[in-house]
Amino acid sequence: MLSPQQSHVADHYGARAKDYVTSAVHASGADLDRIEDELRRRRVSRVLDLGCGGGHVSYRAAAHVDEVVACDVTPAMLDVVMATAAERDLTNIRTERAAAEALPFAEASFDAVLCRFTAHHWQDLHAGLREARRVLKPGGWAIVIDSIAPADAAADTHLQTVELLRDPSHVRNYTLAEWATALAQAGFQLEELSLRRMRMVFDDWTTRTRTSAVHREAIRSIQSGAPLPVREHFAIDADGSFDLTASTCLLGIA
Repeated sequence: MLSPQQSHVADHYGARAKDYVTSAVHASGADLDRIEDELRRRRVSRVLDLGCGGGHVSYRAAAHVDEVVACDVTPAMLDVVMATAAERDLTNIRTERAAAEALPFAEASFDAVLCRFTAHHWQDLHAGLREARRVLKPGGWAIVIDSIAPADAAADTHLQTVELLRDPSHVRNYTLAEWATALAQAGFQLEELSLRRMRMVFDDWTTRTRTSAVHREAIRSIQSGAPLPVREHFAIDADGSFDLTASTCLLGIA
């Protein structure tokens, strides 16, 4: 059974599922290339796409593994993933509805866990990471990708505020320090870390989540009133577009 927060995420994204398949921000990026490079380099049979969303990790992984399990709390997302997989003749993708904090898989079920832009929606980051570690086979590995919060408190508060106004299912973008602690406590060992800046075009960013006009105006007001160091950190433009930082963590088992 899903928690109220997990049901809230599922309800929020149900009507938006197709938008995430066609989203250019989600469908491309150096992080997806990094995942595919790692899958080519290693011998992998079964992969878990944890919090699959529009399925872009699954589509990239399918050519390199025997089976991809695309897992998400939103039924409409899973329906879209299966439909897109069928259109692309990717017959080795299957779906499973579950929250990251309570995966319905046995211990040591997967060679790799791939998790991209979903952890900031989880109710409990630590529980989700423990579950990801539990389902990995001995010698398994993971790649976890997410937008991150800056270490500066004012910039952190700014980001969480505009994210929540844009998307009411948002929980938290974590700082690198918070990620390092959570990953270590879950039993992961960081092998490689890379960062990239992503330009969030305001109209696309808010249209994708169908943000209300009043919340769009509130975000623009907060951006306009932000102190200069915050505006400079995010490179906020006159139209509200800004830079977001994403981290890609390649993980082994500690």
